[in-house]
Amino acid sequence: MTSVEIEGVRLEVQPIAGPGTRAPLVFLHEGLGSVAMWSQRGRHWPAELCAATGRAGWVYSRRGYGQSDPIPDGRGPSRDQGTWSTGRHRPDYMHREAWQVLPTLLAQLGVQRPVLVGHSDGATIALLHASQRPVAACVAIAPHLVVEDVALRAIEQARQLYLDTTTPPGLRGRLQRYHADVDNAFWQWNDVWLSEAFQAFDIRAECTEITAPVLAIQGEQDEYGTLLQLEELHRTVPHAQLCALPACGHSPHRDQPDALTAAVRAFLADVA
Repeated sequence: MTSVEIEGVRLEVQPIAGPGTRAPLVFLHEGLGSVAMWSQRGRHWPAELCAATGRAGWVYSRRGYGQSDPIPDGRGPSRDQGTWSTGRHRPDYMHREAWQVLPTLLAQLGVQRPVLVGHSDGATIALLHASQRPVAACVAIAPHLVVEDVALRAIEQARQLYLDTTTPPGLRGRLQRYHADVDNAFWQWNDVWLSEAFQAFDIRAECTEITAPVLAIQGEQDEYGTLLQLEELHRTVPHAQLCALPACGHSPHRDQPDALTAAVRAFLADVA
């Protein structure tokens, strides 16, 4: 485990060894994810995918997640501080991550044209980055192009579970194992998604600028979104390949890791 510092903010980074001849995989986690949360049920899916595709990789925790530095005054007023912002997330927080933070991080890692592998919020960030920056390919797992009612209901339920202290450890206790500041991690995600301003979130226009190869994957039983997300991506990025996984929820790398690996390996076979 190592770290990278960007304008005074330390980000947790984990390299995955592999051949250096092909574009490396850079993994972007979900809204409550982190470096550690890619490892579930005794498996580390990023390492498995790197081995299966013969590539090196990088996993990192965004600011406020995992062991990365927290966001100061995470539920206070939003303020810009160079590359970063403090306080509550604004509706464009994924745009800022994709267009300001991630390019700086990749430059420090010496990565020029990565294969971005994003899950949920991370998939949205991957698509946004690919719309403006050069990438070898983009793998979007359960992306959010628009806000759906099913997602808001699931996120509201997560809020209630997080606040519920009647059945310890509860959601907060489970998440605490993965985040140095669990409240910072939870509320920065939950507050913005349930804010009125976020209901207009829509990245379909940005996606029309993507020219790199794209694979979009979603579980058919995804509790945070319907297959509308894949349909809208294909409408805006006609060359995108789509994959719907049966018997799979919002996290294919936990629910169907072998099927997910097979789909990504086949997609990346011709990506230099």
